[in-house]
Amino acid sequence: MSRKAKRAEEKVKSKIFSKIIVVAIFLGLVFFVLKVAPNYVNDDITDVANLVINNSNVTKDLKQDLIIENGEIYISKEDIENFFDPYIYYDERYNQIITTSENQIASMVVGENSMVNNGSTVSTSSTILERNGTYYIPFTTFKNIYNVDITYIESSDTVTVDSINRKYVVADSTKNNSVKAYPTTFSRTVDEIEQGETVTVVQNDENQNEEIDGWTEIRTDTGKLGYVKSNTLAGEFVEREALTKEKQINGNISMVWDYYSEYVYPPDRSGTDIQGVNVVSPTFFTLVDEGQGKINDNAGEEGKAYVEWAHSNGYMVWPSISNNSYIETTSEIMNDYQFRHDLIENIVSLVLEYDLDGINIDFEYMHDEDKDLFSRFIIELKPRLSEIGAVLSVDVTAPDGSEEWSMCYDRHTIGEIADYIVFMAYDQHGESAVESGTDAGYNWVEANINKFLGQEGVEAEKIILGIPFYTRIWEEDSNGNLIGKSARFMKDIDDIVPEDAPRVWIDELKQYYIEYTENGITYKVWNEDEESIKAKLSLVEQYNLAGAAYWEKDREPDTIWSMISEALGVE
Repeated sequence: MSRKAKRAEEKVKSKIFSKIIVVAIFLGLVFFVLKVAPNYVNDDITDVANLVINNSNVTKDLKQDLIIENGEIYISKEDIENFFDPYIYYDERYNQIITTSENQIASMVVGENSMVNNGSTVSTSSTILERNGTYYIPFTTFKNIYNVDITYIESSDTVTVDSINRKYVVADSTKNNSVKAYPTTFSRTVDEIEQGETVTVVQNDENQNEEIDGWTEIRTDTGKLGYVKSNTLAGEFVEREALTKEKQINGNISMVWDYYSEYVYPPDRSGTDIQGVNVVSPTFFTLVDEGQGKINDNAGEEGKAYVEWAHSNGYMVWPSISNNSYIETTSEIMNDYQFRHDLIENIVSLVLEYDLDGINIDFEYMHDEDKDLFSRFIIELKPRLSEIGAVLSVDVTAPDGSEEWSMCYDRHTIGEIADYIVFMAYDQHGESAVESGTDAGYNWVEANINKFLGQEGVEAEKIILGIPFYTRIWEEDSNGNLIGKSARFMKDIDDIVPEDAPRVWIDELKQYYIEYTENGITYKVWNEDEESIKAKLSLVEQYNLAGAAYWEKDREPDTIWSMISEALGVE
């Protein structure tokens, strides 16, 4: 090859190499811009006070700026709702804010230096502020309500909030450390810590250190969040373990309502027991009509003996409180915070007086426009019961039907707040029915369980399935017109129905259908028996429900209890 040709070839190679270098530099710049440069972007908010909740900086999500005045930290009602209490409530009638946590309820009148906390009035140095139509809660004053620790770090204008029920871990830095915004050396430095300085170690949802590729997320004493190499931390110490809430009952709940009239004494069950049951719910209490929160107490000395009998047999006692279908009395209470408060205080007093393990709220037949206020009642009752270790269960109907029977419940909110929501899965065709039919067909029960889980958004482990210990006998004339109906105890059906009446199993209902004619009247029965009850109980395991409840004691044949015991695994 000639010298001229060689020079030309070398020139071409040089140009190609130069292009490769340019492309490599370009790709390097692209990589830096896409991968490294974002790690150096300073997105800190410096013009307002920062809020760090449980090691997460939520300042960008605040609807209103924090107010810090005279040593008090104020957070807007909207932000309290977003971060601490989704059910915080402004009560227009009394110009007060009502807020709740797991075991506390507090109310404070706007502009007044006092609060009512779990029924007791206490003086406060701060009050609720109202500015430009926004209410600001004196958060430092309310820290015990929300069960949090609060620190204001003036040097960084940062408020840190730590929930006391969460795990809290600290460690010491083994060297002078640069705290990085991201878990990589090529990242912006957000803070500097010195050797021996103690930092908070951020925990993930599983209460483990938030560690990524050898980096651990920490919070410095200035409230800054970032990462340091895991091997530069030592002396890790758990200052506080996560609090766990223990259930009163492990395994399936098996509850029986023990009904008796408010005009007679509680039953004497001494010397007896009920197999397959771990909760009894005697009908001890009812609302006083027009009583503004007063309760008719039908327990007395007989009730105390009943509780002693139950406890001696290992049963929890969750008496029911019925509104007796007093629709206007119920509405009056729900629409007035003071009446709700009085009712709640009366309930708490009864729980303490009779050494009760829980309460079963059985309010039926209410105005649908009071639905949200009934939820308020449950929201306000729950922390008072939690404070004294009492379980709250609430009875509701199927999510289909009339406004005052079905639409009067916000099942989602009740399910969120109460320990248990009891689905009274009966009266599919009840006293108001205009045509004969089953009281609790299996397919109807299952369909409504799916409504609870789906459209109502109730967690399965909160649902107790209510099962009837009765059935109805329907009467029709020769033209098929309904002329009568009567509810009969399950144990009595075999004595009422003729022995030779044909019984046909209807698989979709999981019931025997019985039809016979006497004196020109056709009688129809969709029978509840051991087989139909067992089929419904199978839904508890199938859908991982909390358990079952039965309305009511003494309507059942004695043989039912051994089947219930086996089906639910309750001795």
